[in-house]
Amino acid sequence: MPIRNDTALWAGLFKISPDSGQTLQAQIRQAIVSAILDRQIAPSMPLPSCRILADKLGVARGTVVLAFQQLVDQGFLIARERRGHFVNPEVLAAPPRPPRKGARSTNQIDWKARRQVFASEMPDAPKNENWMQSSYPFVYGQFDPTLFPTAEWRECNRMALAVLEIRNWAADMVDKDDPLLIEQIQARLLPRRGIFANPDEIIVTLGAQHALYMLSTLLMQRGARVAMENPGYPDARSIFRLAGAETLPVPVDNDGIDLDRIPHNADFVFTTPSHHCPTMMPLSRARRDALLQKAEANDWIVIEDDYDSQLADETPQEALKGLDHTGRVIYVGSMSKTLAPGLRLGYIVAPAELVAELRALRRFMLRHPPANNQRAVALFLSLGHHDALVRRLSSAFEERRERLVGAIRDYMPDWQAADVPGGTSLWLRGPAGTDTTQLARAAVQRGVLIEPGLRFFDGPERPSPFMRLGISSIALQHIEPGIRELASVAGRRSAAA
Repeated sequence: MPIRNDTALWAGLFKISPDSGQTLQAQIRQAIVSAILDRQIAPSMPLPSCRILADKLGVARGTVVLAFQQLVDQGFLIARERRGHFVNPEVLAAPPRPPRKGARSTNQIDWKARRQVFASEMPDAPKNENWMQSSYPFVYGQFDPTLFPTAEWRECNRMALAVLEIRNWAADMVDKDDPLLIEQIQARLLPRRGIFANPDEIIVTLGAQHALYMLSTLLMQRGARVAMENPGYPDARSIFRLAGAETLPVPVDNDGIDLDRIPHNADFVFTTPSHHCPTMMPLSRARRDALLQKAEANDWIVIEDDYDSQLADETPQEALKGLDHTGRVIYVGSMSKTLAPGLRLGYIVAPAELVAELRALRRFMLRHPPANNQRAVALFLSLGHHDALVRRLSSAFEERRERLVGAIRDYMPDWQAADVPGGTSLWLRGPAGTDTTQLARAAVQRGVLIEPGLRFFDGPERPSPFMRLGISSIALQHIEPGIRELASVAGRRSAAA
């Protein structure tokens, strides 16, 4: 077990001195206890054997044996037969002890005063780390393990690990991407959105947020003005503000963003035309044409996040990028909603000159996304697995959406639902006076996870009657009972008000 016997690893933890007033055995016990309480020894890591540690410290083996035995008796260590001594997990369950006086601490430096951007002060993302343990997870942006194509994904990863394939992706590609993945994006994904691009007009990213961060870093100087839908995508708003840009909230209606409310002196327009975030309403064809005309007349750059677009809509509209003939539209796509959000794979389609600049920027950030993942995704696309997955997800999510709309109608009739085909969520507005932030806190006690709508609005905080219910992660048979529980909580809160 090389970690256990790596003396260099343990050299800094076990230091004894003959000049100390303590016995050698006490010094060993104290060193081990300090390392445990300071979280310097992981519970999965076996301590060195008594013989190895005795040789390292230059003491008798019996001294170490007695020290270990006393720590077992005190509950700091547990002995596992034929495996050695480990930290007792119950000790690590307690809060870590505060830094000792005189110990070096990073708290001596005021890091907040030294920062140049204020990322920690931007709105938080929803905290749904344990959504899989929830009975009714109406969460957005997660996947359903029962629908994940496990066998197909394993097949593609095994293929990517073949000797000849490893030779293709193991080398440092510097600022390049897997040519097979670029080819598959170009031939299989983009034409469904009405986009026909050359390979030098496509760059792979670590998801849509990485794409937006690169675009804001490259294009937005401090004071740039970005018109955004309100309500709209909160993380995009934060990304642009971190770049020093000013975000301009623009109202939306049933046809999408209100073009007449976009200030003429805007520099950029960020929009989610396929399915508006968070209402899921598509931007009408008339407004798409008008937006492109206004962009050319006012010298706007349009950033199109093709949000929730990969599923098979009954009447899909062309992406703005597919209608653009001036090169003003920058297209951001992602595979998070179909394959898996944890994969973190997206892409940008833009004029070749801009993509070349993005490649230069990306090289200094991370060189390129992991090439083995790129090759596995490329194989997944080329073998038709993604097309089959999209059909399966589209059918399942449509059935869930219809079940959710029916449950809302039956159990929460005073809530207005934006019933829009396609997408993976439902946007709802509650009765006057509803505070969905408080509702979410109460609902979680009944195993129901919902997303309050306040974070989508740009403006001073105030109670919001809106909420978003995701359908990508909840089983069909759990939707109706989940809404019954939510309706019960909402009814009690309404009565209390």
